Amino acid sequence: MKTFYLETFGCQMNVHDSEKVIGTLVGQGYAQVETPEEAELVLYNTCSIRDKAEQKVFSRLQQFKKDGRGKTFAVLGCVAQQEGEKIFEKAPHVSMVCGSASYNKLPELLVQLETGHRRVTGLSLDTEDTFETPLTRRDNPHRAYITIIEGCDKSCAYCVVPFTRGPERSRTSASVIEEARGLAAAGYTEIQLLGQNVNSYRDPSPAGWDFSTLLENVGRTPGIRRVRFTTSHPRDFVRAIVDAIDQNPALCNHVHLPVQSGSTRMLEAMQRLYTREEYMRRIEWMKSARRPIAITTDIIVGFPGETEADFDATLALIDEVEYDSIFSFKYSRRPNTPALALGDQIPEDEKGRRLTILQERQRAIQIRRNARYVGMVEECLVEGFNKATGQWIGRTSQNKTLNFLSVGASEELAGRYVPVRVTRAGPNSLAGERVN
Repeated sequence: MKTFYLETFGCQMNVHDSEKVIGTLVGQGYAQVETPEEAELVLYNTCSIRDKAEQKVFSRLQQFKKDGRGKTFAVLGCVAQQEGEKIFEKAPHVSMVCGSASYNKLPELLVQLETGHRRVTGLSLDTEDTFETPLTRRDNPHRAYITIIEGCDKSCAYCVVPFTRGPERSRTSASVIEEARGLAAAGYTEIQLLGQNVNSYRDPSPAGWDFSTLLENVGRTPGIRRVRFTTSHPRDFVRAIVDAIDQNPALCNHVHLPVQSGSTRMLEAMQRLYTREEYMRRIEWMKSARRPIAITTDIIVGFPGETEADFDATLALIDEVEYDSIFSFKYSRRPNTPALALGDQIPEDEKGRRLTILQERQRAIQIRRNARYVGMVEECLVEGFNKATGQWIGRTSQNKTLNFLSVGASEELAGRYVPVRVTRAGPNSLAGERVN
């Protein structure tokens, strides 16, 4: 039997893309192995959002430059779409380059490889129905991803996604509901709806559902206990999404809403299509909801032209919002992006200084916020058991990790929903005891 190894870099969409690739490969008669050394076919599913992830992929490929005899190498995903056939020049031992839009063509690309073609590409973005594959291998037995929209029509100055993923293409609402019902029938209890801008979803069928309508209907799927979604764009975040979360307990009370900067001047330079005030209006919708909604975000420091005053505006914003967590990054120059033409680049050491200040400020916020949970009882979906600590690992509706002790430690809890009383809180997780 032919063997393959697949390593994934990047976001949840990349993780789900890898599930599609694995399902397709298994359907073609391949067997997955644990290490690249064991594999005949070695695939890297890549992310190009930040330069570091891209460098890591080429570093992996470099490791096999001398000792890759008998192996076939493939680069998939965003770096594949971004670099195209230039990858063959950078890493001549690579035989296949395939972007995410072409995963449904993988069977024919594999046939080309197997029949001796030295260089095979799948790089077209010219299709309406690109992001679904006939077979998907689910890696988590309790939580499943559903891609509802692929691509991006925004033009953020720093972002390569419109180039690597193409324009926005939404699935029909009927196909999403059908997949959700199938997952529930297969025993999955949590679904996460995915899209580069998930809330930009527009049903192409006559039903014409918007994202909030789709969210409401997925949340009513029998057997589904939790529904999450990521990532939302503030421009398309409407009050109806908050109303849906308020009305249906199956919709998790957690929203990831990237702000990127607290300065309207910087948001305009980043081409984010909203002001600080417009973003804060959406925060107010969530803060005034009946359910306590956990809010997380992305922030970029050191974008070209960012002054100390702009950075102070970002610090003031996180103080005002009090995010439950943030993903924070130094600005990274990416190919094919408008920001490449901007002057006034911020030195790397200054970016690092600002990032450290931001992260320390946010850490203090998270310590304060998480301390409020001590004494509360939270429902957890149990994800596994940590033998080193003797604790079960659970996740709350608000997407907080809650590690807990259970009197019946030998009882299998993975996949179950259990009540847990929080007894301790740290900046990144909670700890507690199961309530019987």
